[in-house]
Amino acid sequence: MKKLIIPILGLTLLTACEKTPGKPIPNVIDSMAQAKEKNIEMEARKKKTDEVAVKSTNDEILQALKSKNYKAFAAFIHPEKGITFSMYGFVDPKEDMHFSKTDFEKYQPTKNLYTWGAQDGSGDPYKATINDYLTKWVFSKDFTTSQYSLNKFLGGGNSLNNLKKIYPGNDFTENYIKGTEENGKMDWKTIRFVFEKFQGKQYLVAVVNDQWTI
Repeated sequence: MKKLIIPILGLTLLTACEKTPGKPIPNVIDSMAQAKEKNIEMEARKKKTDEVAVKSTNDEILQALKSKNYKAFAAFIHPEKGITFSMYGFVDPKEDMHFSKTDFEKYQPTKNLYTWGAQDGSGDPYKATINDYLTKWVFSKDFTTSQYSLNKFLGGGNSLNNLKKIYPGNDFTENYIKGTEENGKMDWKTIRFVFEKFQGKQYLVAVVNDQWTI
C-alpha cells in the first residue's frame, strides 16, 4: 500500500502544476463577459433615458417661451448655478447677463432695463427688460417648429462658437430654423439650451442664441 501512495500523490501534484495560477476557468470568463455586456446595456439604457428627459425638458421650455409663461420658464433655471444669457454663439461668462434663480424670479416682472450685450454690426448695447429680451430676442421666431438636435450644432456662420469649451461635458440642445432662399439662407436662427443635472432633474444653466453675424 505504501508503494502505491507515492505515485498517486505525484500524479496529483503534477496535475495541479499544469493549471495556470490566477487564470479564470471557462465558466468564470463567461460570467465576466456577460456582466460586462449587461453593464454596457444598462449604460445605453441610462443614456437613452437621459436623452428622452432632455428632449422633454427642451420642448417644455420652448412652450413656456412661446406662451410667455416666464414663471414656468423660471422653474427650469438651475437652483444653485442660475442662468446665463448669450446673445450670440460666442459665450463670454464675464460679460454675458447672468441671474440667480431667485433674482430672475424677483426682477422678471419689473420694468428694469438690463444690458444683454453688444449688437452685431453697430456694436450698440442691447438694452431691454427681461420680458422684452425673452420675447424679442430669445424667441424672435417660433422655435417650437424648429429642427432639434442633442449635443450637435446645426447652425453655424462666421462667428465663433465656444459653447463646448465654456460648458465642457454639459448636454446641450439646438433648436434651429434654417434661412430662407430669398435671403441667401443667411437669416437662420437658433436657440441652444445648456443643461446640468441636479438632484435627478435637468436644469438650464445657459440660453445661447445664434444667427448670422457680419
